[in-house]
Amino acid sequence: MNQNGPRPLPSDPVVLAAIRPMTTPDLDDVVRLHQAAMGHSLWADLGPRFLRALYSGLLNSIHFRAFVFLDQGHVGGFIAGSDDAPAMMSEVRRQCFWPLLWAALRGLIRRPLLIGRLLQTRSYFRLSSLPGLEHVRAESMFCSFEPHLRGTRVSGVINKVLFDELAARGHQFVKITTEADNEGAVRQLSSWGFEQRGHFRFYGKEMIAWRLDLQGSARVNPAERLVFPPDGSLAGKR
Repeated sequence: MNQNGPRPLPSDPVVLAAIRPMTTPDLDDVVRLHQAAMGHSLWADLGPRFLRALYSGLLNSIHFRAFVFLDQGHVGGFIAGSDDAPAMMSEVRRQCFWPLLWAALRGLIRRPLLIGRLLQTRSYFRLSSLPGLEHVRAESMFCSFEPHLRGTRVSGVINKVLFDELAARGHQFVKITTEADNEGAVRQLSSWGFEQRGHFRFYGKEMIAWRLDLQGSARVNPAERLVFPPDGSLAGKR
């Protein structure tokens, strides 16, 4: 392991106690947070009905891995990813085609120019499969927090929860893609030890594809995978 790389994250039982898996009652807060953080992305532009239909479908997928952070009794942030993102999205499109279509049509009526971007969506996995990512199935896809929680230890801990989960499932790497001009994301991913695998164009924007070695990261430890007792809260296994 690289001794000059990122150091392990200190354990924070208070934050861990406020993290649990995403469930259907969280959808309104998740949709709100998604729109707040990614309001100019295609899925957010299609509107809250589309986002709700999308997340409803994702929650029914066996490949969806998502967690929320409870802040004073309500969802103050979330992270969403997958242990097999291509299979997950194919499954959601197949099983939720009509709800997603009707929800998307509402957004397209308001903003018909979005149809061009919508037609590009299925090319995402092909375009982002750059050298070193061809066989990486695990992906961290969405993450959003209330403004007062951004840049706090909460984001680091909830990322670790997801990455520990993926590592515990045997994944060597996890993938993330960001807009090339998102300096905050570049700093955060670099601090975690992600490496850039290259650039690609998507939705008319310059994007960066990143890869983290889960099994070699000092911040990721499959043995610290969190288990979920019946009450839905988290308990750390040490």
